[in-house]
Amino acid sequence: MSKANLMEQTKRVFPWLIMILMSSVTFVGILSELMPSGVLPLMMADLNISEVQTGNLVGYYAIASAIFAIPLISLTMQFNRKLLLMILLGGFAVSNIIAGLVHDYTIIIILRVIGGICAGVMWPMIAAYGMRLVDTKDHGKAIAVIMAGTTLGISIGMPIMTSIGNDYGWRAEFIGLGGVIAVIALISFFALPSISGEKLSKGASPFALLKIPEVLIILLLTLLGVVAHYGVYVYITSLVNEMQLSGGVESALLFFGIGSLISVLLAIKFTDKHLRLLTISMFGLLIISMVVFLAFGRSSGMGHFAFFLWGLSFGPLVTLLQAAVSRQVETAKDVATSVQSSVFNLSIMIASSAAGLLLGIYSPMSVVYLAIALSIPGIIISFFAKKALG
Repeated sequence: MSKANLMEQTKRVFPWLIMILMSSVTFVGILSELMPSGVLPLMMADLNISEVQTGNLVGYYAIASAIFAIPLISLTMQFNRKLLLMILLGGFAVSNIIAGLVHDYTIIIILRVIGGICAGVMWPMIAAYGMRLVDTKDHGKAIAVIMAGTTLGISIGMPIMTSIGNDYGWRAEFIGLGGVIAVIALISFFALPSISGEKLSKGASPFALLKIPEVLIILLLTLLGVVAHYGVYVYITSLVNEMQLSGGVESALLFFGIGSLISVLLAIKFTDKHLRLLTISMFGLLIISMVVFLAFGRSSGMGHFAFFLWGLSFGPLVTLLQAAVSRQVETAKDVATSVQSSVFNLSIMIASSAAGLLLGIYSPMSVVYLAIALSIPGIIISFFAKKALG
């Protein structure tokens, strides 16, 4: 059987094992980005740095991802997809392991920037890589399975990694994650199919994409959805303390994680056929969960239920928006998803800053009002965006 025929046969049968392996890449990718946030006090004490400096270990990572995603995706379009992924996983592994070994803050910042650059290329390319391995009708399913790693990383991976950091030190956490990434890279080397790169045409360039009205609508939905969700998520501890939630932030994250996992499974099944309905539901559930926080958050059980509803809304966020933007182009889907990914990362920074300003002036519940205020136009735009989400 020829290589082309084998690839076509693979496309007809959804390659679950390959997609799950790709999902493990996004799992360690999100952990690599967010890990310092779970062990801030430990890193502050060990490196003798301030809380702001420690927070910058996440901030610089996100900035590097946002800035370098579009230019580097464009420059690497002709690279073999498997080879490029091996290079990126190598960058993740080395930057985390060395960061766990050195004691100089400046060097650690440089290593975090390197990790951020790798992430800026990885997020859009791995979704496009996966889509090229399946039939067009399964593009949404492929993105949903691959990006499920992000949700699992946030809801399950982060608590585990934070526990490891607290028990064995933040350095063991970083080195351990680097080792896991190296193992995933080794498995990927033998298991993932080799896919050639594509030529970047003028019609599929980032600037050409920004001239497409549907792409601009999706980018606007990305801004609204990400700022609404992450404005609350970044300060989830403050919200939990304000509500005096029984079980604390651990119980909040548990119910949030359960909701996220359920919605990811729904996204895997329905994204290809019901993208617009799911996007409307995502914003709708976010509004409902935030209203429950405001009205019944202090009531026994209702606060936990609100976190569950919020998790249902949060789970498919990345999947829906990447699936939507990838539908707008026939080729060079990496470029389309890189534009969306850059806006996603910039939106996280905006969310953190805007919510921080609100918390400095008002109570933690102010971020809940922010989420509702942004979700209302989000649900309206999604309802009328029949062409962009159809």
